[in-house]
Amino acid sequence: MLRFKSLGSGSSGNATLVQARDGVGITHLLVDCGLGIRQMHRRLGEAGLLPDQVDGIFVTHEHGDHIGCARAFALRERIPVYMSAGTYAGIGSPDFEGLLRIVSDGESFTLGALRLTPFAVPHDSREPLQLHCTDGARRLGLLTDLGHVTPHVLAHLAGCDSLVLECNHDEQLLASGPYPWFLKRRVGGDQGHLANAAAAAAARALLPSGLRQVMAAHLSEQNNRPELACAALAEALACAPQDILVADGPSGCCWLSA
Repeated sequence: MLRFKSLGSGSSGNATLVQARDGVGITHLLVDCGLGIRQMHRRLGEAGLLPDQVDGIFVTHEHGDHIGCARAFALRERIPVYMSAGTYAGIGSPDFEGLLRIVSDGESFTLGALRLTPFAVPHDSREPLQLHCTDGARRLGLLTDLGHVTPHVLAHLAGCDSLVLECNHDEQLLASGPYPWFLKRRVGGDQGHLANAAAAAAARALLPSGLRQVMAAHLSEQNNRPELACAALAEALACAPQDILVADGPSGCCWLSA
């Protein structure tokens, strides 16, 4: 059984739990750790987990709302941390006391009941990776923090049953919003973040390969609205807006089956 839960999504901090169960036991992967350590412990508790039940931490890139307390949490609980060589360099190459695992684009690895495949995305960081997860029966894709969707990205997400998908901004709200010009250009650029329309186009492209569930994630508080993201995705997937799931910035979402 494969399921997932956002613990928080957006500029205030990102973290997603992925859980897989097999005949041996339960595996928990934490994708990003972009919260303070007290917050992380509290939200794990709300999800029904103790900190030492996390089996691995996958860090997508070095920005603060994703790296957060990853090192401190990993060292305290003795949890392996997976990231790219570029991300490791981007955080200053600190000592992980033997817990660091360097991973690369397209190179799959196993963590308990999970088979994980990182893939490269275009984003303004050193070597960003997003992730495809499977327990052998269901497939989950996690796709946030990228400026545009490439054929490489779509190839790695083909066949996913569920997708956590960045819907960072509405293009009109970004253009008319309070951000200074240079930040608008960064967010809306090819190395920035996905607009609702681009996210919807990605979901539409993946629909024929079996995609049946999408959770909108990493919504900007200033430049987006949940109803706008839901409307864009619903049109792409030919479903009702209320069928689209949204990860709330401060609290994430409930457990969902992939």
